[in-house]
Amino acid sequence: MTDKMTLRVLANHARAAAENMAHTLHRTAHSAFVKETQDFTVMLMDRRGDTFAVPMELGATWYPGLTYGRAIDMVADYRPGDIAFTNDPYSGHVATHAPDTHLWKPVFSDGEIVAWTGGHIHNTDMGGAVPASLSRSLTEVHQEGLRFPPMKLVREGVFDETLMRIMETNVRKPELNIGDIKALVGALNTGERKVQAMIQRFGKTGFVSGVATLMDQAEAEARAILRAIPDGEYSFADYADEDSNIGNPCRLHLKLTIQDDAAVLDFSGSDPQLGSSLNVPSGGDPRHTMLLVGVYYVLYTLNPQILLNTGLTRAFTCITPEGSVLNPVAPAAVGMRSLTCARLRSVIFGAFAQAIPEKMPAAPAGNNCIVNVMTRDERRQKTVIAAVNPVVGGGGGMPHRDGTNGSGADAAYLKNTPIEITETEVPVEVLKYGLATDSGGAGQWRGGLATELSFRVFSPDTRITARNRDRSKFRPWGTLGGCSAGLAHMVMNPDTESRFDLGNQDTAVLQPGDVLTIRSAGGGGRGDPYLRDPDRVARDVTCGYVSSKAAQSAYGVVINNGVVDYKQTQTLRQSRSLRDTMFHFGAERNAYEAQWTDAAYDALTKALAQLPTHWRFFTKTEVFARMDGRKGAEGVDAALAEIEIRFPELAELLNPASPSCDT
Repeated sequence: MTDKMTLRVLANHARAAAENMAHTLHRTAHSAFVKETQDFTVMLMDRRGDTFAVPMELGATWYPGLTYGRAIDMVADYRPGDIAFTNDPYSGHVATHAPDTHLWKPVFSDGEIVAWTGGHIHNTDMGGAVPASLSRSLTEVHQEGLRFPPMKLVREGVFDETLMRIMETNVRKPELNIGDIKALVGALNTGERKVQAMIQRFGKTGFVSGVATLMDQAEAEARAILRAIPDGEYSFADYADEDSNIGNPCRLHLKLTIQDDAAVLDFSGSDPQLGSSLNVPSGGDPRHTMLLVGVYYVLYTLNPQILLNTGLTRAFTCITPEGSVLNPVAPAAVGMRSLTCARLRSVIFGAFAQAIPEKMPAAPAGNNCIVNVMTRDERRQKTVIAAVNPVVGGGGGMPHRDGTNGSGADAAYLKNTPIEITETEVPVEVLKYGLATDSGGAGQWRGGLATELSFRVFSPDTRITARNRDRSKFRPWGTLGGCSAGLAHMVMNPDTESRFDLGNQDTAVLQPGDVLTIRSAGGGGRGDPYLRDPDRVARDVTCGYVSSKAAQSAYGVVINNGVVDYKQTQTLRQSRSLRDTMFHFGAERNAYEAQWTDAAYDALTKALAQLPTHWRFFTKTEVFARMDGRKGAEGVDAALAEIEIRFPELAELLNPASPSCDT
């Protein structure tokens, strides 16, 4: 199929089919996390399992380049009515942590498979060590819940009740899991009917060839975008606050090389495989969708009409050494991979910001915190576990407007749950759920504000998991003279004598009457804040987005009794020159990188690469413990020398004996 008009009609049909699938799932799901927060995906795939259509109105936005091919091949003898599934991060590398249960169904025409319908739902809980199955503190995948390798869940239209009983026995809220899975099955059936309708309209050959052409078109559109970006190498690094429970920073480093219509994303300078659940199980796939989510956002920003399918990934190649945080080896824990992926997107945005600064925003908040509560509901005399609400920060300042408040940029797909529904389903009292003043980075275009959630619990030993908590140490960065944003925090019983700051911790146990306050980070600012229209600043003060104090100190705008004093403002703004620094990271990162320079990380990365995977995280931790009073590559070398004395086995690995010539 080559006719452009017919191709557009096919693309629209496919998109509409995906939207129908999403609406089916959204309307029939059981858990608040799927039906309200919308952590799910659906897609149509070609006969190889490559995605060719996704919805844009509902669900997560990470998966237009997802391929099910490896998982599909692990199941034999597909028949009409079969549905296969998996949630194992190390089997086929479709699922990337245990709560994400992926299903796929073959679509037959004339006895052969011509397409697949597929998707995932994020189960509220899959068992494991903690409620909701996810915590930074977990150290191996076996702690993260029940796992199913690719296998048939439905055989010729009939559910495998044995598999369902296994799930019922091992998860904390089986009725939610099974209800959501059945809703996804309904969505796949909807997709199958829509594909059959397309085959009837376009013919089997026309449909198959048309899908292939849509993939080629997406590739061509992606390559056209790359050709418009200056060739070159662009390096950027960013950090997750901790690489383990009360650990050291986790560094992600990217060298982006753009040459003509192709790009290579080399992550070789990133941290080793971690002894926590922040690892991203890419399986070494050079185009794994989790590695390229930031790229999708860049491409869609530069061309909002681009076709979103697996074809657009062909122009990109990712390098992720085995045994690294972005390509771990089993049984490394991976449950919190979404935290690392948030930072991964920030790294990609930072690299592209250097290539096309006039078109890229500042950093988004980058901490998509999902708050889950497990408690006793005294009203119904039962234990409940549910997602309360996402605590998600704003988008970075844009080239033409402020960052979106509360849930912007790469977190915008996460929808908040109405307070009334939250308090009906979970016995908590929500005291506050809104925007945090002065949390967005100051700039000509202000960063989006942070979200803040406060709630009280009423039952003993209420267990909280706040997965993806981050940005409590390293701020979302500003660009082109804009300022970095406010930090995240989580505090028990604020404004009381028993106040306790939980730091970057992502779990807590509360007692009756305790209050928990969680705040996200904000988005970074873009452009010197002294260039911001004083009337916009005044409006921000009126709306509670910016305090009068910050209006003066950060924006150089003097406001008296709610009115801008233009004369004093002009005088104040003339007191300093304008700034156009490419990045503003904040004092915390500047202090950290004064010790941990690029050269220091180069020395550490080189040494770790010589070691077997199981030695790398241990060695990194030992080096960090010996860096007090040291800095740079010299400090790392000195720390390694001490470690070699303390651990002779490590010395042999770092300094293997030369082969002898003696016979």
